[in-house]
Amino acid sequence: MVTTEDAKSIYEKELKESLEREFPGQYVAIVSSSRRHFVGTSFLEAALAAREAEPEQIPFVIRLGHRAAFHIEAASTRRHASIERITRWLRGVRG
Repeated sequence: MVTTEDAKSIYEKELKESLEREFPGQYVAIVSSSRRHFVGTSFLEAALAAREAEPEQIPFVIRLGHRAAFHIEAASTRRHASIERITRWLRGVRG
């Protein structure tokens, strides 16, 4: 089973230096089972590109140059709800 830790390792060892230099502040979605990655200007753009290319996989998304894709403590309730909808969609549960 592929884990978030696998994706983080791929990012740290193989992608971080070049992607952070080339695409600062953008997002990367990593599909660790195939080692493929998809860069987008938003979380959704990167996640959708990964989902379209590999619909059976759930990508790991990180914001380049940041510790996390989102800082939830600063997000509004509406934004948090959007994040939950995106997460459900990525898992294949629409609603």
